[in-house]
Amino acid sequence: VEQYVEMVLTFLRLNSESTDYVIKEYDLDKIVKQAVKKFAGEFIGRKLSLVYEPLNTTVITDEKWLSFVIEQVLSNALKYTPSGSITITLEPDKKLCIRDTGIGIALEDLPRVFENGYTGYNGRTDKKASGIGLYLCKRICSNLGHTITAESKVDEGTAITIDLAQTSLEIE
Repeated sequence: VEQYVEMVLTFLRLNSESTDYVIKEYDLDKIVKQAVKKFAGEFIGRKLSLVYEPLNTTVITDEKWLSFVIEQVLSNALKYTPSGSITITLEPDKKLCIRDTGIGIALEDLPRVFENGYTGYNGRTDKKASGIGLYLCKRICSNLGHTITAESKVDEGTAITIDLAQTSLEIE
């Protein structure tokens, strides 16, 4: 319930005239570790392994908003991964990749997963999907000058990549 309330509040904030962005250089490990810590109980309770090595990089972003994106992606990975692992890596050119060994996303649903309200096959089957989480991630990433993409294969898992390499934002 708390996560859905947070999503609604985020949705409302994104549509407001003002923003509360604080664009600075942040330690990416600190942001990721906070998100992982939030879901530690779920990882343990569901016996899912986390594969995470220090990322050792900084990014120009807004910490609060990027944290929301990472938490949402982790939440989805946990929701759709009944067993196996979730891996967090830093790919070349500051691309943060969160990969799971979950149920995957149908090929025909992939182009639409970032649309507002779209739940796809998994959401209709699961009936717990709101269709707003990845939409918010896309909007937030766009506002921050980042991009977010998804790759997936049914029964193999999903990889969400957030491209954090950008120079278009002014540091405060």
